[in-house]
Amino acid sequence: MTHADSGADQESTLTVVLAFGANLAIALAKSVAAALTGSASMVAEATHSWADTGNEVLLLIANRRSRHAPDRAHPLGFGREAYIWSMFAALGLFALGAGVSITHGIQELVHPEPATDYGIAYAVLGISFVLEAISFRQAYTQVRGEAAAADRDLLEQALHTSDPTVRAVFAEDAAALIGLVIAFAGVLLHQVTGSPVPDAIGSILVGVLLGVIAVILIDRNRRFLVGEEASPQLRNAGLRALLDLPEVERVTMLRMEYLGPRQVYLVGAVDLVGDSAEHTVAEQLDRCERALERHPNIRKAVLSLSTPGDPALTPDAPLPSGEGNPRPV
Repeated sequence: MTHADSGADQESTLTVVLAFGANLAIALAKSVAAALTGSASMVAEATHSWADTGNEVLLLIANRRSRHAPDRAHPLGFGREAYIWSMFAALGLFALGAGVSITHGIQELVHPEPATDYGIAYAVLGISFVLEAISFRQAYTQVRGEAAAADRDLLEQALHTSDPTVRAVFAEDAAALIGLVIAFAGVLLHQVTGSPVPDAIGSILVGVLLGVIAVILIDRNRRFLVGEEASPQLRNAGLRALLDLPEVERVTMLRMEYLGPRQVYLVGAVDLVGDSAEHTVAEQLDRCERALERHPNIRKAVLSLSTPGDPALTPDAPLPSGEGNPRPV
């Protein structure tokens, strides 16, 4: 019933670690280049990379804390910590990456300064593009594999994956590659025209790009914190898992909500086989819940008896009215 392979958590950690190493090296190189050249676009790019480097630290914290085992005070686990720390990272990208880049670009328009040593800027941008491409390739490979398993296209999976760290690295690396192209154009036009205006506009455009990415990431984390319904593919897999239980004759209600990356809370109503006594029914429901919770994707399962006359659910069928918006329990 998985929509990611058993090593997905480890792969997510590798994706974030690789992004952290690449962004740290890039941030140092861009900072030196920005100091030597005085290019507004290079300043924006250096700020962008430092913001990304800090974000990777927050994403590593998100990965680690969301895996803590449930305890008495937190019976549903700590999965949603991933969305909290990822939200902090997105807010940092918005405030530091977008805010500083746009502000510096405007300052350059008001008080322009000439740039020098263009060769250094081009060399650093080229090296940065290669390192960012390596990091993006890891995120792209993971998202593509998960998209194939979930029967989604690549961008849909990047937006809707329950793993916010993968989404953040994928989006930030994609934005970084686009930002490098914008910065290159700004520096080139500065050199060709002798005017710092294109360079300053490049800084503003990089800031706007980061702002858009940050808003998207903030919104996705907000949705998962409020309570996001499991994907139709995962819901169908959960329904099949219920119907495969020998005690279950039919399922009339099923709601699945994400509690964290690849972790769901399953609530269902079932009709049991036979006509057992009340105490036996309670034991059967308990056995079914324990069987479901042995699956690595199901953090908690709660089952109740169906109401007579409720229609049975079938895999791949559309959700009945009202079933598509489960509320947090």
